[in-house]
Amino acid sequence: MKKVYCTVLSLMIPFLGFSKSELDEEKKTKTTETNKIEEVKEGEEGKGSFAFSGYLDSYYMANFNKPASRSNMGQANARVFDQKSGEFQLGLVQAKVAYTNSKSEAVVDLTFGPNANLGNYGNSAFNTALAIKQAYFTYKFTDKFSMTAGQFGTHIGYEVIDAPANFNYSLSNLFNNGPFYHTGLKATYAFTDKVSLMVGVVNNVDGLGDNNRKKGIISQLFVSPATNWNVYLNFINSNEANPDDKGDSPKAHYRVFDITTSYQLTEKFLVGLNAAYGSQKGDYQGLGGPIDSESWGGAAIYSNVAISDNFAIGARYEYFNNENGARSLLAFPNGKGTPENPIAGTGTHVNSVTLTGNISLADGHILLKPEIRLDAYPKASGSNVSQQFEDSDGVYSKSSQTTAGIAFIYKF
Repeated sequence: MKKVYCTVLSLMIPFLGFSKSELDEEKKTKTTETNKIEEVKEGEEGKGSFAFSGYLDSYYMANFNKPASRSNMGQANARVFDQKSGEFQLGLVQAKVAYTNSKSEAVVDLTFGPNANLGNYGNSAFNTALAIKQAYFTYKFTDKFSMTAGQFGTHIGYEVIDAPANFNYSLSNLFNNGPFYHTGLKATYAFTDKVSLMVGVVNNVDGLGDNNRKKGIISQLFVSPATNWNVYLNFINSNEANPDDKGDSPKAHYRVFDITTSYQLTEKFLVGLNAAYGSQKGDYQGLGGPIDSESWGGAAIYSNVAISDNFAIGARYEYFNNENGARSLLAFPNGKGTPENPIAGTGTHVNSVTLTGNISLADGHILLKPEIRLDAYPKASGSNVSQQFEDSDGVYSKSSQTTAGIAFIYKF
């Protein structure tokens, strides 16, 4: 499962830390010795400041199909994190530390819990309850030009791994089928406060290391055409194929064009859009892939409105198309894939509608997110065929799924 990070600035979580102030005028009246001590402190503190933030989330999700396995996954890769139904589940615990001064920033972002493993799938050999979500530093050469090195969240997509930052709790198929994070080097140049460009070189998708000698190219163009309107044009192109017996990388590509935009129409009403077009050719990290280039893509529309200071409601509609079978959202009309060939199946598409409430308590530190979601897939035809979702008898007889539940989030 994927994706770790925010491209829409209006959705980013602010640090909730402290900044140390300069010495006030009263200290000038203290003794010389005291003044010297305070001057040392001032010099040290002027170098920068630390900020500590994080969150924890849990959820309960009921599934109206009452699947025997209590899984929301179905035969397709239908959900990212809220995979269990009929039981209380821990999601993710985050602890994030940042050090910032006028010329640089360093971030260490650690996650714990079940969703940490799911978000760290690309490093399965190291899967534990603890995962590195981000670990990078940025140096500002000038006010306009900076470079970042390390492991950082992907620039692609509207949603992020952090539950407090997304309006909806359950994540989209665009999120699930795109990158989560990258390891490499990127540079950003701000032409103005309304236009900036990022380009970078990274290892393979969602991995700390690289499975071949090829490197991926990433880019993002940010434009703000009007006040409260942000547009991000995102791109990645990489070769994800495992090397052959001679150590050479076969011809292959994984490519995504993505647009993310949000517009704050009024103080209380926001609309957003995420659309992506991707293509894949050849092997993808040892999982196989199409011989010829095959495409996939989709679009999601977001809207949310603040009813009061403590309550808001929002909706998401998404259409995701993987009928060419290039990504992980598949149908298995003749039964589930085998362990030897786990992605055997046919391409499919899905329409999803999600309605979410946001209840804010404890000065915004507690978020309750009641949510209902419907996923509808094409119904497989013929006798003795399997549909996408499981019923109470353990038979895959349902082509749609409705879940309802609530997320419990504490952020600090």
